[in-house]
Amino acid sequence: MILALPGFLYYLLTAEGKNRYQPLSFFGPKQLAKTSHKFHGQVIPDTIYHKLPDFKLVDQSGATITNKSFDDRIFVASFFYTHCPTVCNTINKNVNALLSDYAKNNMVCFASITVDPQRDSVAVLKAYSKKYNPPGIKWYFLTGDTSTIYPLARKGFLVDAMKLNDDDFIYSDKLILIDKEKRIRGYYSGTSTKDITKLNDEIKVLIAEELRKNDKPLY
Repeated sequence: MILALPGFLYYLLTAEGKNRYQPLSFFGPKQLAKTSHKFHGQVIPDTIYHKLPDFKLVDQSGATITNKSFDDRIFVASFFYTHCPTVCNTINKNVNALLSDYAKNNMVCFASITVDPQRDSVAVLKAYSKKYNPPGIKWYFLTGDTSTIYPLARKGFLVDAMKLNDDDFIYSDKLILIDKEKRIRGYYSGTSTKDITKLNDEIKVLIAEELRKNDKPLY
């Protein structure tokens, strides 16, 4: 039912050529490809959209996580650090609430990346994750080197991340929706109830896009 409902809604919105459905945007730099496709008899150049670069991090269980770990999965990424006094807690509580809606949906997972890997070791992340007790491999708490994390934030996810001093960091409060091709499809404030609701709706839209693209049944 979780998979079928958004697919059915997508079908209703796109049926009979009615232009009532607005697909999600693509964020980041883009360029025209040398290939093209036809639409209603017109030749339209294909577009190459920004994608996440290759990366290698470690999760709360000590497992190596790379961009390939998210192959064929939609995921929501965010940045945080475990000793953050306020904002991170609000963001992660909202992520935890979202996760409960997709606990049994294998297409969707979540990734929270620390901006303080010097303090946030695997052991620290493991202890921190127990506050939320995420089911299975649905929510990755990730650490690594700053030489990987900060460029990944800025050049991959296109958000700020840097250290000011031992207790102060610049990082984005955004939850970032990533499709199966590692393309950015939306940004949402992790502290805004309105944005969390919008993200939840747009995750369903993205699920529907994938179902339709792969010709999966809507029932």
